[in-house]
Amino acid sequence: MIKKLVFLLLCLSFHFGFSQQNQLWKGYFSFNKIKDITESPTKVMAVSDNAFFSKDINNNQLKVINSIDGLKAETISAVYHSTTSNRTFVGSNNGLLLVINPDGNILIKNGIVEEVPVSPFIKKINHFNEYNGKIYISCDYGISVFDLTTLEFGDTYYIGNNGESIKIFQTTVLNDEIYATTQSFGIRKAAVSNPNLVDFSQWQVFNGDYWIGVTTFNNQLVGANSNGRLYKFTGNTPLEIANLGSLPLDIRTNNDYLIATTLTGVFIYNQSLVQAAQIQNSQITEVPVTFVCATVINNVIYIGTNENGLVTASISNTTSFQFLMPNGPINDAVFRIKKSSRELWALYGKYNRTYNPYNPNPPYGLFQYPISKFSTQNGWTLIPYADLFGAKSLSNLAFNPNNEKEVYVSSYYSGLLKIVDDVPTQLFTNTNTGTNGLEFLNTDDGMRVNGPAIDRDGNVWVTENFFDKALKVLRTNGQWQSYDLSTTIPDTNVENYAIPVVDKNNTKWIPTSRNGLVVYNETINKSLQIKNNDAGKLPSEDVRCVAIDNRNQMWIGTGRGLRIISSVDQFMSQDEIETRAIIILEDDLAQELFFDQFILDIAVDGANRKWVSIAESGVYLVSSNGQETIYHFTKENSPLPSDNVTDIEIDPISGEIFFATEKGLVSFKGTATSPNDDLQNVYAYPNPVRPNFTGTVKIAGLTSKATIKITDIEGNLVHETTSEGGTIEWDTTAFGKYKVASGVYMILVSTQDGTDTNVKKVMIIR
Repeated sequence: MIKKLVFLLLCLSFHFGFSQQNQLWKGYFSFNKIKDITESPTKVMAVSDNAFFSKDINNNQLKVINSIDGLKAETISAVYHSTTSNRTFVGSNNGLLLVINPDGNILIKNGIVEEVPVSPFIKKINHFNEYNGKIYISCDYGISVFDLTTLEFGDTYYIGNNGESIKIFQTTVLNDEIYATTQSFGIRKAAVSNPNLVDFSQWQVFNGDYWIGVTTFNNQLVGANSNGRLYKFTGNTPLEIANLGSLPLDIRTNNDYLIATTLTGVFIYNQSLVQAAQIQNSQITEVPVTFVCATVINNVIYIGTNENGLVTASISNTTSFQFLMPNGPINDAVFRIKKSSRELWALYGKYNRTYNPYNPNPPYGLFQYPISKFSTQNGWTLIPYADLFGAKSLSNLAFNPNNEKEVYVSSYYSGLLKIVDDVPTQLFTNTNTGTNGLEFLNTDDGMRVNGPAIDRDGNVWVTENFFDKALKVLRTNGQWQSYDLSTTIPDTNVENYAIPVVDKNNTKWIPTSRNGLVVYNETINKSLQIKNNDAGKLPSEDVRCVAIDNRNQMWIGTGRGLRIISSVDQFMSQDEIETRAIIILEDDLAQELFFDQFILDIAVDGANRKWVSIAESGVYLVSSNGQETIYHFTKENSPLPSDNVTDIEIDPISGEIFFATEKGLVSFKGTATSPNDDLQNVYAYPNPVRPNFTGTVKIAGLTSKATIKITDIEGNLVHETTSEGGTIEWDTTAFGKYKVASGVYMILVSTQDGTDTNVKKVMIIR
C-alpha cells in the first residue's frame, strides 16, 4: 500500500531487533492488577496483564520485563518459575508461551497458538505443573505437554467425554498419577507414565464433584471445591479440612505451606493442615483490595491483588502490611494522553468506535477511573477518582496555552472538569452552566461532551452529542455560549463528534461520525460542511480525527482513508473546500496513501512528519508530504503491545512519541524535535560513538532549515543536510556509501540566512 524505505530494525531477527530497539523505546505498564505469582528460592515474581516483575528478597532489587524486552503477550494469564531449569514460563489467554531464559533472552513458543486445532477462544493457559522434566500446561481445551530439555511442545491431551475439549484448571502429580481438575467433569486421573495419555479412555473419573483446583501437599492430595471448602483425599474419599467461606480462586503449595486464596481471604496451613495464618482483605485499610492468589517465601506472605500489586505480611504478624509493585500507571488501558512541559497526563475513560462510553467488561457500566500523571522526577502519581466530582468515562483533556497548570477534561457522561494546580476545582454540568451551556439528555446518556480544544485566548471549546447547539464554549470571563449546527448538518440529534481542533484563524474544525467535517467560525459568522460529494471528496463521512501541520495543511483521518486540505485559510475566503488524496507509487503503480484504512489518530512532529495510527495495523511515520514511509511499527516488529493505538502524543522538546493502546503505554525516542530560536545549544549524541553502537548520531538544538555539514578532520565533506525541525540524524556514512573511519568529525551548523553558526565535534570509534 505504501512506498517502502529500508528500515533495518524491522528486517533483522526478532531478538536482535529488540535488543537494538530497546535503546529507543520505553514501556509504561501497569502493575496494579496481578494475574499470577510464582517464586524461586530468592525471588518473588508476579505478572500483570502485560508485564512481569520480580523482587530479590535478599537485596530488595526490583526487575521489570515488558514488551520493550520482548515480553509480548496478548494478555498474561499465568506464570511459573522452574527452579530445575532456572527458567520462567509466562502463559497468555491466547495460548502463547513465553520462556524467560536465565540470560534474560525471551523465547516465543507459539505451538498452542498455531498447532492446537481448537477455537482460538479456548486456548487460554491456566496453570503450569512441572514433573520429571516436563511441564503440564492446563488450558481451556485440555493439557499440553512442554519438554524442559528440548524446549518444545509434545503431546496434547483432550480428556473430555469422547475426547472432547474440556477446560482444565490445574494438574498435580501424586504417586505417579496425574490428576486434572476440569470445569464440569470433576477430577480425572491417569498414570503419568502411560505412553498413551493422548487416548481419552486412559483417563478415569477420580471424583465427579465440582472442583476449582487440586494440588499435592505433604504426600497427600488436596482439593479446593466450588462449595468454598478445602478437602484432603483418603483414597477417593474427600475429608474436609476447612471452610473458606467463599469460592476458592487459587490453591498452591510450597515445601512448608498450603495456601488457598479467595476474593476476600488468604488461608495458610502447615504440614499438619493446621491453619498457620489467615488474612482478610478488610484488615488492609490503606486501600481497598481484593485478592487473586498468594504464596509464602521464608515465612513472608505475598498476596496478589486486583487493585494494588502485591501485599506482603509476615506469617508471625498478619496485622502489618506493605505494598510491593513497580511504579506505573494504574491501568494498561490508556485512552488519551497529553504532554505538558512538566508531565504526561493519562486518561482511562474511553468510548468505543461507535462512541459508546459503557464498559463491556466487569465491572460493567461507565468507566470510573482516576487520572494518572507521569514525570521523571516523581514517576506516576494520581488524581484520585474520589476527587473528580463523579466525572465518568473521561474522553480527552487540554492545557490552557496561557497557563498549563489549568487543565480541562471532558467526560462522555458527566460534563467538563476543571483542574487547577493538580486539584479538581469544578465540574461543569447542565446545572451550573446556564441556558447557553451544557444540556442533559437522560439518565442513560448524560452529557456526551468531547474536546476540549482551547484557543489562543484561553476559551474552552467542546462539542456535545445529540443536540442542535452542539458546539459550546466556556469563555475566559466564565460565561458559556452555544452555537447551533443544525443549519449546517442534518440530524444533529443522532450525531457524534470526535475531538475538534482550532486553527490560527480561530476556526473550529469538528469531525463527525455521520456528516463529514464541520467547519465553523463565529467571528465571521460562517460555517460549512465537507463531505463525500463532488466538492468535499471525503472517502467517508465518518471523520475520526484531524490535525493541522506546520504548513497549515489540514490532515483528515476517516473510517475509510486519508484526505488533505492544502490550507486552512481556504475556509476564510471560499464557500466550498476540496480535499485531495495523497497519491504514491508502489511497484510502479499509483496508489492512494492509506486507501480504505480506518484511521484512529494523526500527530505532527517537529519536522512536519505525520504519525498515523491505523486500526489493527499499528503506526506509520510518513514524510511531511506523505510520499515516503519512514517507519511502520506493529506489535510484531516493535514493542507496541497492540496494533490499535488509540492516541499519539509527541513531546516537542525531547521528540519522544507516546503511543496509548488498550494493552499498555509505550514511547519511541524520535528525532523530530521543535526547532530552536538560535544555535547556542547545538549538541550531538551519542558522543563518542563506540564500536558496538548500531544506531544513528543525533544532532539536536537546531533552528528550522539550518544547514548541517559534517567533515573529517582534514575538511573532507562526508554528509550534508537541512533540518526540518530541531534534530537531524546521521548514519555515520559518507553520503550513504560506506561507514566512515574512526576519528574526530566536525559538525558545521548555520542558520538559513547564515547569520548564526556553531561548530561541534563528534568522535567515532570503530
